[in-house]
Amino acid sequence: MYGTFWALVPPIVAIVLALITKEVYSSLFLGIIVGGLFYSNFGFEGAMNHIFSEGLIASLADPYNVGIIIFLIFLGVIVALMNKAGGSAAFGAWASTHIKTRVGAQLATVVLGCLIFIDDYFNCLTVGSVMRPVTDRHNVSRAKLAYLIDATAAPICIIAPISSWAAAVSAFAPEETNGLVLFVRAIPYNFYALITIVMMVSLTIMKVDFGPMAVHEKNALNGDIFTVKRKDGDDGEGVVSGNGKVIDLIFPFLALVAGCVIGMIYSGGFFSGETFIDAFANSDASVGLVLGSFCALFLTILVYVVKRVLPFKECMGCLTEGFKAMVPAICILALAWTLKGMTDSLGAKEYVAGLVESSAGSLLNFLPAIVFLIACFLAFATGTSWGTFGILIPICLHAFPLESGNPLAIVCVSACMAGAVCGDHCSPISDTTIMSSAGAQCDHIAHVSTQLPYAVTAAACSFVAYVIAGFVHNAIIPLIIGIAAVLGALFFMKSRMKSGNV
Repeated sequence: MYGTFWALVPPIVAIVLALITKEVYSSLFLGIIVGGLFYSNFGFEGAMNHIFSEGLIASLADPYNVGIIIFLIFLGVIVALMNKAGGSAAFGAWASTHIKTRVGAQLATVVLGCLIFIDDYFNCLTVGSVMRPVTDRHNVSRAKLAYLIDATAAPICIIAPISSWAAAVSAFAPEETNGLVLFVRAIPYNFYALITIVMMVSLTIMKVDFGPMAVHEKNALNGDIFTVKRKDGDDGEGVVSGNGKVIDLIFPFLALVAGCVIGMIYSGGFFSGETFIDAFANSDASVGLVLGSFCALFLTILVYVVKRVLPFKECMGCLTEGFKAMVPAICILALAWTLKGMTDSLGAKEYVAGLVESSAGSLLNFLPAIVFLIACFLAFATGTSWGTFGILIPICLHAFPLESGNPLAIVCVSACMAGAVCGDHCSPISDTTIMSSAGAQCDHIAHVSTQLPYAVTAAACSFVAYVIAGFVHNAIIPLIIGIAAVLGALFFMKSRMKSGNV
């Protein structure tokens, strides 16, 4: 089964079961069991060792993964502090006097998501904690909030030169290639990210919703912002016991931004003589986010206690509250990481590499569209964008070396990045999707099922753009056609809404 289509069966099993049963934990674990059985040739002892020793324990022992978990805990504690102190409630009250409409609340979420381009995890949880009180006041469904968060996480990071994603892409480029220059050159061809942003803003302004999201938004207008309650039942903001003001939300937020930026450039060697750009390119997002979030947490507690916004004892009580709030996301992440390990051990990389290389010789002009589809499928099945970059970018640059001057080199690399983001955006086992659900405090499967039609629409228009880009070798014409296609699709859905068919 190694290096064959069977390597992708475990994540497919997990995704299909999750969408059918609406239960993510058992679905992920069953996918892991299938991977363990495949790897051990259906031997009981080998499967058990691979599932737990080489799978779950190994994924939780990985330093990068541990760093992400610690970052999530720190961020959860900061959010709990802001809620307990009343900072989130004060911001919601302030925003209600300045943001008058549902459209305004959604656009404010989009703007904030676009401003936080440093890292997708940081984006998801921060935007969710800041904007939940605002969107709740305007009866925006939690599913719609989760979509807006998700659509301004990875799609924004993948077109931001100063981000953890730019650093990841740079790291996957060959040694003789300047990874950051490659990333910047690929931005105009990243059609999925650009089309997703246009689609998200257009959906909001045109007041169009279709598929399962239409049901959630209709229920939200009638007062039910959840439609589907989270399994842990913790959908509220907790009890406010402090006398916080708007500044008591803004300060932790600014401390987080500053701390995470400084932490990332520190991990990249900025204070050891590296330039700012090189430090970001060489940064370790896991280490940087942990350092930044810890500093922000320390400063938040210090300021709250000194200002007497919240007593020290209650600040310490938020440690456990914040941890508990992140337990569902951490559980799903641990299982998703383990499932990715199953696909790696079965040779998914080798199988996909063979697909790309076999298509490089024939259908040359269609190769960007083919790479986009393969990247979509791989990221959807494995739940990782960065892993998809690592597999496909070297293959694309091997097929089209940059020094050859072939314009398809940049187009194919960008198609790989766009497809990885698209698959990651759609996948229920993607860490970004999981973080978006956690940030919006939305049921995870409800988030996946409601945003899937939107993501597929953007993907279809992006595919058309990449087909055209393979022939014209120009970013402007395909992008205009792709945007026109997505706007046409939205106008069509708007007309169906008026006729009562959606």
